[in-house]
Order: sequence, then C-alpha cells, then structure tokens
Amino acid sequence: MANVGPYAIGGVTEQTQRIFAALSDPTRRAIFNHLTESGSATPTELADLYPISRQAVSKHLSLLGDAGLVTRTAQGRESIYTANPSGLDQVAVWMDQVDTAWTNRLQKLKRTVENT
Repeated sequence: MANVGPYAIGGVTEQTQRIFAALSDPTRRAIFNHLTESGSATPTELADLYPISRQAVSKHLSLLGDAGLVTRTAQGRESIYTANPSGLDQVAVWMDQVDTAWTNRLQKLKRTVENT
C-alpha cells in the first residue's frame, strides 16, 4: 500500500490521523453527528444537549475543526459550527486502499491454494 502524502504511515496521513483521533471520542462523535443532522449549532446550544460545559464543547469543536470535520462562522459574538462531512473523504480513500490491498492478498492466497 503506497503512502498517500507527507508524513504518511501505512497510507495514513497526518490529516487522516487527526480525523481518527477526533472521532475516537464518543462526545465528539455525538457532536459531529448532531451537526450533520441539524445543520449547525452554537457551542451554547450543544452544551445544552450534553452533560458537559460550554468550554468543554468548545474544545471538542476545536479538535473537530482541526480535523476538518466542522467549520466555524462568526455571527456577532457567537460562533456557529457546521458539519463538514467531506472532511471524511481522506478516510474513505484510506479505507478503499486497505480494501484493495486485502482483496489482492486474498486473491493471491486463493490462487496459491487452488494451485496446490
């Protein structure tokens, strides 16, 4: 499996690693899912939905933003966050590469077994 870009380890770029790290936390997954379904929300609105403080929500949103999974728009004194599902595109590419590699390995194993 070829590396996808700079700093890739086994085809996983730093950006893909940030996405996996961001989504490894159940609260961040829930916030991302909520934003995907609802369209957008403020940190205050999100804090009302989860048993965590607004500051904690803001930290989660910051990590999701660093991973490219949410975008922030300033509206007066408030920030509006919107899901960016296309941020998952790199993960889909990596998963396709893994699928292709395993399919090739299994086909090679099948040919070896059939020829024995």
